[in-house]
Amino acid sequence: MKRRERTRRLIELGGLVAKAGLVELTDDDRAVILGVLVEAAATLRSADGQRQLVVWRRRGQRAFKEKGE
Repeated sequence: MKRRERTRRLIELGGLVAKAGLVELTDDDRAVILGVLVEAAATLRSADGQRQLVVWRRRGQRAFKEKGE
C-alpha cells in the first residue's frame, strides 16, 4: 500500500511540473528542470526562505484557481 501511495504522490508532483509549463519551456530538458527545483530548494533554505514560500504559495493558489483546480 505504501508503494502505491508513493507512486501516486510522485505522479501528482510530476503533474505539477507539467502544469507549471516547465516541460514545454525547457523542451523536456530534465537537467534544467532539476536545476530549477534545486535552485528553489536553495532559496527556501536561505534567510529569505519563509517570505519566498509565502510568495510562491500565493502564486500557486492563483494558478490552481485559474486552471479550475
